Amino acid sequence: MGAGHFQEYEEMYLKTLYNEHEKIPGKRVRNRELAAHLDVSPASATEMVQRLAKNGYVEYQPYKGVLLTEKGLELGKMMKRRHRLAETLLGLMPFEGDVYETACRLEHAFNDDLEVCISLILGNPSADSSGIEIPSASEDIAQRISEYSSYYMLGNMPENINCEIMILMLVSDNTEVLKSAGLEVGSSVIRTPDGYFLNGSLVDISPEFADSIIVRSS
Repeated sequence: MGAGHFQEYEEMYLKTLYNEHEKIPGKRVRNRELAAHLDVSPASATEMVQRLAKNGYVEYQPYKGVLLTEKGLELGKMMKRRHRLAETLLGLMPFEGDVYETACRLEHAFNDDLEVCISLILGNPSADSSGIEIPSASEDIAQRISEYSSYYMLGNMPENINCEIMILMLVSDNTEVLKSAGLEVGSSVIRTPDGYFLNGSLVDISPEFADSIIVRSS
């Protein structure tokens, strides 16, 4: 089931429960803890937990707490993956707002097609820029990703293969200099032990800037 079948507040409950599962797998979360995490009343948390239990996403035992079922784990993991993909994407852009809060809003706009697209342009990362793990894709999403041409961040592209620049996301102090050398969408780039060759000429691209350029192997 895609996230579009859920209301945003239901997705937030599942993601919050998945967060707790990441910390201590199998640990039950009491309703008052869940209410505190989501800044809602205990009564509201209990009502939502009962609804999720009725639909098979959690196992709920009064006074003992809530535990995600396999079905709930799948949805919670998906929401966490989409949140961290959104954070990673925002981190590569000249975005000056609150990355976490914005990612919280963006994750609810994802559908399967957008998750595949964002995963591809980011090079299907297993961790964000700070090293925090990004949950793996579902079997269906992983299969769809594998069927596309290979996309990489410039800093992670394999050596000695010809790639085409697809996306430039970060403004750099030397952007204009690099543009004058031909750095633009559609340009050909090859990574070698000596550095990056842009349209056949060696250019100096900083690691930070390299990680904001998305390329696709030809």
